Amino acid sequence: MSERDRDLIRLAQDPGFARWREQIAAIGGCEKPVYLTGASVTYRASTGEVISSYTTRGEPGERLPVRCRNRRASVCEPCSRLHAGDTFHLMRAGLSGGKSVPEAVRERPRLFVTLTAPSFGPVHRITQGGPCRPRRDGGICVHGLPLVCGLVHAEMDPLVGTPVCAACYDYAGHVLWHAHAGRLWDRFTTAVRRHLASAGGIARSRLGEHLIVSFAKVAEFQQRAAVHFHAVVRLDGPNGPASPPPDWAGAEELREAVEHAAASAFVTVPESDAYGTERCAWGDRLDIQVIRSFVEGDELSDDAVAGYVAKYVSKGAADTGAGLDYRVVRYADIQAAAVSDHVRALMGTCWRLGGLAELAPPRLRAWAHTLGYRGHILTKSRRYSTTYTALRGERATHHRANLGMPDYPDTTTESDFRFAGSGHTPGAAEIARGIAEDQALSRQLAREAWEDGG
Repeated sequence: MSERDRDLIRLAQDPGFARWREQIAAIGGCEKPVYLTGASVTYRASTGEVISSYTTRGEPGERLPVRCRNRRASVCEPCSRLHAGDTFHLMRAGLSGGKSVPEAVRERPRLFVTLTAPSFGPVHRITQGGPCRPRRDGGICVHGLPLVCGLVHAEMDPLVGTPVCAACYDYAGHVLWHAHAGRLWDRFTTAVRRHLASAGGIARSRLGEHLIVSFAKVAEFQQRAAVHFHAVVRLDGPNGPASPPPDWAGAEELREAVEHAAASAFVTVPESDAYGTERCAWGDRLDIQVIRSFVEGDELSDDAVAGYVAKYVSKGAADTGAGLDYRVVRYADIQAAAVSDHVRALMGTCWRLGGLAELAPPRLRAWAHTLGYRGHILTKSRRYSTTYTALRGERATHHRANLGMPDYPDTTTESDFRFAGSGHTPGAAEIARGIAEDQALSRQLAREAWEDGG
């Protein structure tokens, strides 16, 4: 009998099995739950009257499982699905309103912008039915290799995104661009605001008296293992989403500001004998699409943009073939990693450059698993829309209402919980997986029934 089967029998015979199964169902079948032990008391702040209390003493194993909340589907699919749903509502609220954001934001100037990394050397690519790199595009590199490729690559071809000549590829430039991409984004947003202030004849320090520029961006690894950004850019009035921008600030003015900022923003990396002088800027490929309030033909809709962003945030580095979902602690970990030679070279470059004193701040060795990129997958400006914390609080309130628990105002909760373990045993993992699949199927059927009824 396998270890899993023995564990399943043990769980089924445990007197607390029914309650444990309820707990796992309550957290959606989380694959990596965190267990806590302790107690909490909720009371009225004004009178001190105790409203409710809870302790883990009566729970199976005297502990309470809570969600791991990992956004990566490769780590925990149920939690990543929940995170993707929160991201969809967060993004959509900034586009269509809701969740404390007025619906009038649909009438604001809004752009969906894609910013890419520059070229670090020719790579194998997918073209529209033609050869990867025709002879007319090529030549001979300094290492004597022809920079041509007559193959028509398929989507899953492992060659796609890898250098035509690895010796020519600027691995140091690639890694340093990743390490400074966050600062480059900050320079970009500042440049957008400066250009709008100049266009309106306003001092930069007083732009906030006339309009607010809100951003929300998601980072995505391309096939060449370089990050590019998809961003929603929106113009509001001085009071944020509740007010319109001035008449002179429309979608065309915003487009011009974005184009100018993408062309002018840069970050200078400290000079070093190891790589010379590096100047990080955006690549030549810039895509700008206007998000319309009423969609026609191939135009972008609010839901399409929100859905795209939500779908990507659940992907980890390992899912995109551009790194690992865990940190490496020694160079030998890089050599043993199950990644392509191109990605291994980028991770190795992080490790090599991370030992330089002049590159201590980016902490390249600590971020070698993400190829030097250390930014968040999703970031937004404060006034763009709601927050993950607010969405989770709203979900918790809805859950309490479904359970018939009264929502008392003027209450304070004091908690004392301690970490008591994490993860599942083999049998518990099998049961949790079944619970997650059942809940996913129920949501799908409910969604299909709603669509049919609509």
